[in-house]
Amino acid sequence: MRKTLIALMFAAALPTVAMAMPEGGPRHDGPHHRGDAPFAQLDLTHEQRQQIGKLKGEDMKAHRDITKRYLDKLPAADQKAMKDELKARHDKTQSEIRGLLKPDQQKKFDEQQKKRAERKAEWKEFQAWKAAKAGKAQ
Repeated sequence: MRKTLIALMFAAALPTVAMAMPEGGPRHDGPHHRGDAPFAQLDLTHEQRQQIGKLKGEDMKAHRDITKRYLDKLPAADQKAMKDELKARHDKTQSEIRGLLKPDQQKKFDEQQKKRAERKAEWKEFQAWKAAKAGKAQ
């Protein structure tokens, strides 16, 4: 129910955002512009940006699938070692980022991390439920 409500609110807000957009699509010359982005200097049309975004999304999914396929072939001990190393690296980076923040920013950062952890736990619970449901159907 909550996810449906969020999706409906998002869908209702889209026309407002589209109408607020300047003529000719979004501009990429403001302070949030990443000058080093590969396609930032190409003056792409909205349709080109959408098509490139779709292609990049498909590429990311294929990359994940290929990586998973090869990682699944590793022995369980190597898989666990890799996951542990990745988690340690992630935790170290998060700690370093937190160290760069001011106290009020740290508080907000911690809240975001907590929300992210809650969503991750909720997702794992959903995946387990989905797997159990699929197991009962067979």
